[in-house]
Amino acid sequence: MKIYGVTDSDLNSLSEFDAALPVCKPHDILVEVQGISINPVDIATRKKLTGSFNGPKVLGYDGYGKVVDTGSEVTKFKRNDIVFYAGDYSRDGSYQEYELVDEAIAAIAPKKTSIEDSVSMPLVTLTASELLYEKLNIDPNADNSEKTILIINGAGGVGSILTQLAHLAGLKVIATASTDEKVDFVKRLGADQVVDHHQDLIKQVRDLGVKYVDFIVGLSDNDPHWEEIVELIKPFGTFATITNLNESKVADLKQKSVDFKWEWMFTKAFFNLDSMSTQGEYLFQLAQDLDNGKISSTTTKVFQGLNVENIKKATELVEAGHMMGKVVILS
Repeated sequence: MKIYGVTDSDLNSLSEFDAALPVCKPHDILVEVQGISINPVDIATRKKLTGSFNGPKVLGYDGYGKVVDTGSEVTKFKRNDIVFYAGDYSRDGSYQEYELVDEAIAAIAPKKTSIEDSVSMPLVTLTASELLYEKLNIDPNADNSEKTILIINGAGGVGSILTQLAHLAGLKVIATASTDEKVDFVKRLGADQVVDHHQDLIKQVRDLGVKYVDFIVGLSDNDPHWEEIVELIKPFGTFATITNLNESKVADLKQKSVDFKWEWMFTKAFFNLDSMSTQGEYLFQLAQDLDNGKISSTTTKVFQGLNVENIKKATELVEAGHMMGKVVILS
């Protein structure tokens, strides 16, 4: 089979290789990959590659395809099922013709939604779901109308899903966006108010009549906004992020007794936790929500053909940092 891997941190090292068909472990499914999506984590992982490592590194943390084999203890799926998933950071990713995935972190793909609108969704939806329901402890069935969330980078991959989920849960959603196109985008997804992260966030949020927000989620570089985050978060509120703090100090949140939460979508599978099955459950719900129109896909760019050239082109779009929504490659 064909795999597409990098041999160092330079994107130009991406090449096509031949490899043997992988063999299922007891709980694995073997998926014939029909579509992938490019995520910032692909780029961050590649850039951290240093020294020597065993063979090419196969990236890719969104996948969609047909089950062609199953492990001896698999119970959720059978051959010819169509599934989607975000994969496991400790294993080879979806830049290949066939991929092994633990059955616990996959789900039957949406039936009425196209491949391109489905495959862009697993990683960002799992991240947004874990942020909202597990890190912010939001009960989507409760009355959340008095709670306000500020989503920094609302038009990005995770932000565009978190905006939708927070809106569906009944929160007052303030999202950041910097262009008219992105403002319209996040408003369509359910943002009640939009502020520009290139301008003073404190003044803009206060001008909305909001002194403090219950929750802030940082989905881009936190350092430029740290003073604004510390000022705007409500005492005993929660700040959660998927990115690093380089210059910012968590201790700045102490006076307000703010909860600080990290989110890394791969933690459950990376450490083989029993809770990894929740990811399959989130994806099952996502499939239903996509098919019934409750959640909108955020695919904005599609390439035809899983090959070195298209992976490079798609990656360059994401790496430029200006993508609205997601970019997909179909096999």
